Amino acid sequence: MTTEKQIERGISEIVGALTDPIIVFPGGWGDTLPDWLKTAITLERMTGNVKALKGEEPTGTDAEACAYLMTVSLTQPMDSDWTQIYLYIAGRSYKRWNKGEMPADIAVDAISDYQIGELNRLKSWLYHQRVKARQEKDRAERRQEKEEAKAQREEEQPALFTF
Repeated sequence: MTTEKQIERGISEIVGALTDPIIVFPGGWGDTLPDWLKTAITLERMTGNVKALKGEEPTGTDAEACAYLMTVSLTQPMDSDWTQIYLYIAGRSYKRWNKGEMPADIAVDAISDYQIGELNRLKSWLYHQRVKARQEKDRAERRQEKEEAKAQREEEQPALFTF
């Protein structure tokens, strides 16, 4: 049985896939993301919503991880594990979205179990960050609506006493 809350959450997830912010590493490089990667993020989020409906745990996408690690790499040096993870996920994203092949000298076709765990932890964190941003935006909008309604009521209500 589907409850109103579940329907609301499903709608929120669909809207979120289209409108949630892309989480990037602080440092000012977020505006350098290529348009194809932004589109890939949206499409992969939609695919993730379908998987979540089938019972899979919702998580960030490969394209989101690629975008985040791209902005990290432009801001600060990464250790060897994160460099391998970035090259791995960038290669997968390039291949999936037909952007060509990674150069053979930097292509990473497989990563260790530890690195897979770190990648999955990053993707989970990215998902939770964007959901948190959506919830904060929704709360702010509701708060603003209440304040506007209160101000309108106060404006419309006649003053009973004037001092």
